Amino acid sequence: MLALLESIHLVFELPLKLKRGAFPRPSLALCAALALAATSGGCILTADLPDPALDIPAAYKSASGAADTRPPTLDWWRGFRSQELTVLMEEAQTVNLDIAAAVARIRQADALAQTAGAALLPNVTGSFSGSRSRSSSTTGTITSATPITGRGEVTNHTASLSASYEIDFWGKNRDALLAAEETANANRFDRDVVALTTLASVANAYFNVVAAQERIRIATRNIASAQRIYDAIKARVDAGTGSDLDLAQQESLLANQKAAVPPLRQALAENANILATLVARPPERVQLAGGSLGGIAIPRVTPGIPSDLLTQRPDIRRQENQLASATASVGSARAQFFPSIQLTGQGGYQSAALAALFTPQSAFFNVAAGLTQPIFDAGRIQANFDLQQARQDELLQTYRKTVVSAFADVNTALSTLKQANERLRLQRIVVAASRRAFELSERQLGAGTADIVTVLNTQLTLFQAEDSLAQFQLARLLAVVSLYQALGGGWSPRTEGPANAL
Repeated sequence: MLALLESIHLVFELPLKLKRGAFPRPSLALCAALALAATSGGCILTADLPDPALDIPAAYKSASGAADTRPPTLDWWRGFRSQELTVLMEEAQTVNLDIAAAVARIRQADALAQTAGAALLPNVTGSFSGSRSRSSSTTGTITSATPITGRGEVTNHTASLSASYEIDFWGKNRDALLAAEETANANRFDRDVVALTTLASVANAYFNVVAAQERIRIATRNIASAQRIYDAIKARVDAGTGSDLDLAQQESLLANQKAAVPPLRQALAENANILATLVARPPERVQLAGGSLGGIAIPRVTPGIPSDLLTQRPDIRRQENQLASATASVGSARAQFFPSIQLTGQGGYQSAALAALFTPQSAFFNVAAGLTQPIFDAGRIQANFDLQQARQDELLQTYRKTVVSAFADVNTALSTLKQANERLRLQRIVVAASRRAFELSERQLGAGTADIVTVLNTQLTLFQAEDSLAQFQLARLLAVVSLYQALGGGWSPRTEGPANAL
């Protein structure tokens, strides 16, 4: 009862309490969503509007400089200058099954919004009935002395329209509609989250395919080099100037190089199958030309400023709409404390003769108004109100975590890309020095002046350095993709909204 009195008191103070700017520093999109909830709903109070209390940095910690202010473009994958990757990206956007399922969820949410909006309009039904009845031929108590007889038939035809309407005085149904519409918007942003994840997965899988091809080519060259060294050592053994131990060591190294190829072919097949799944085709229908890691361009990614991230990432916008939906649900739950006003009416025609049914004399109508006030429900309404408030608080914390995680994702991706570039630069120096050492040792081996241990060490070092270089090139490409994904992949909010239930 105290809760009811408190709620009534709040309703009378509603015009004074609803005002703009009552909560500091959420994102612009969240402000708009919650302002819409406050103005559209009938009973969303200032106290119901959450304060995200976001701490937005002025610049990214790992950003290279103040000039990086442009966000990525929507077709960010074109920066890699790979025609095959572009074709796969465009195909995934149209045929990917996860995206198709997300679109189906949008239609479901729109249908639920239509259902919620129906409560704001009158419910009208029409009916037509016809009946014919006959009473028993004998009525009353029958005795042999005084039988009582009677017989009659009654015919009745009725055509009527019935209407009922609940006056949404406290905004319960309006807030429920707003909650459903915000959920539908959240599903639209969820579709964009799925699309961004799908595109990043396509790029990662394609780069893994190219890297596997590159590493197989490196392994093949290394096997040929190891075979040349093996043949040279064997010639020395045959000439009596080499030892069987030297030959066995080289044979072991050659076998190890050959054994490294099957796992690479397996990785190639697995990533090709992943690509086939992402474009919704059987693996047999996907033919990949691939290429070399050196043939893929490295685009320059500009992260922009942190405050822009709040509108660039669809997962943040999804959480905003879910929070706005929960806020509207709080208002709808609050309105359940107050009376509901129901209007009903019925009118039509009733006649015993069908031919005389639609005549003025056969018309009838009745109207009624009712008010229902919850008095005792064992705490059900209060429990539902508490539930909605708790759900709102949960989504508020989830929204805050999503924003904080987004900033961390960008900083991590920037740092990873920076370190990947540095590691790749140093590894190229390692490869150049290792190749020079191996070439020198191979020439000395041919001249018969090389120490076999030196030859073994230099060729093993070169093999490992070249393979590591390919892996570092792949790591840089994956770091670029991660940065694009962390920045929202050039995403921008779509203009279309859920179907208007009214």
